[in-house]
Amino acid sequence: MTTVVFIHGTGVREPRFSALHARVIEGLGATAPHARVVPYCWGEAHGAVLAARGASIPEPPGGMSRGLDDVDDTDPWALLYADPEAELALAAAGAGTAVTAPGAEFPDERPRRLLRRLGDIAPELGGDLPARAAELARSPLLAPAAAALDPDQLARLLARAVAAAVIGAALDADAPVLCTGDVRDAAVGRIAEALGATPEGTGRGLLLRVAKGPLLRAGSRTAVRRRRALTEAVHPAAGDILRYLARGADARHGLRELIGRQEPPVVLLGHSLGGIIALDTLILDPQPSVALLVTVGSQGPLLYETGALPSLTHPQSLPPHVPDWLNLYDRRDLLGYIGAHLFPGRVTDVATDSRQPFPVAHSAYWDDPAVYRAIAARLP
Repeated sequence: MTTVVFIHGTGVREPRFSALHARVIEGLGATAPHARVVPYCWGEAHGAVLAARGASIPEPPGGMSRGLDDVDDTDPWALLYADPEAELALAAAGAGTAVTAPGAEFPDERPRRLLRRLGDIAPELGGDLPARAAELARSPLLAPAAAALDPDQLARLLARAVAAAVIGAALDADAPVLCTGDVRDAAVGRIAEALGATPEGTGRGLLLRVAKGPLLRAGSRTAVRRRRALTEAVHPAAGDILRYLARGADARHGLRELIGRQEPPVVLLGHSLGGIIALDTLILDPQPSVALLVTVGSQGPLLYETGALPSLTHPQSLPPHVPDWLNLYDRRDLLGYIGAHLFPGRVTDVATDSRQPFPVAHSAYWDDPAVYRAIAARLP
């Protein structure tokens, strides 16, 4: 039996690590049932903490919320994650003067009712869907949008807004696993049907695909739910990287001890900073029982090229005792780098595509069946 030591990335702590570990066990179990997954939760013992409870942090000035100008507008879903009502605002901005016959329902009454009744029909999105739907039902933008769109268009728009609100909240909470674009689109289809849409494709007709910057900014909220820039700067994710680069020996020592307790063959599977910890450990101290290194969305190649990798500096060669290296990266993940050009013949880079914009793409690997298939194909 192959032992896969799973090494998490930055900012992960309990109870989120247990949820992430369980997802990796499930994903590998479906593709590599002969593999046993052993966790290395280095963040609890060796991750960053604010030892003085944030005494170094000055009070932030007002208005530090992140606005739409800070969002990459190349992907309409990135805009929706930042502001789930952005598309609704665009529809509302185009509304004319609607006339409702005496005694008839207003166009927004039925969609509000359906939103309030929406159950948790898409748990794979990773959040409280009924709560997000209930919030959307209270939006003042719904009435003018309902007057501007036909019921089918409105149902699909609202489905996208609900899904974006759920995923955006999970992103704000630093959820360790975020869904792929395929999972998101399937969930949007179910939500749309529950809101009265006819069963068909869900991605067509996104208003944000054709919206220009000024129109989008005029029709959307100017500030959205996002961490303040100051808070993000001292977030455990950033702190973990700084602490590891300054004092990473303890994290590497803990990994070596864990490897020593396993029956070979052993595979190291590291996400993000976890991949850097694994790579440094293998370079600095040969581990004969380790048959394969797998890095996922990791910055090891970049740190090596910039001279910041603790164990090796460009143009030094990868030592011969380092085992085969499989490096998975999502082309939409701005924190995933490639190594084959730096270490010819020693690294196999495999591109994946979660169909999610960054930063969701950095956490969507563990919801992508293609990732587990690629790993399973290389396991000893």
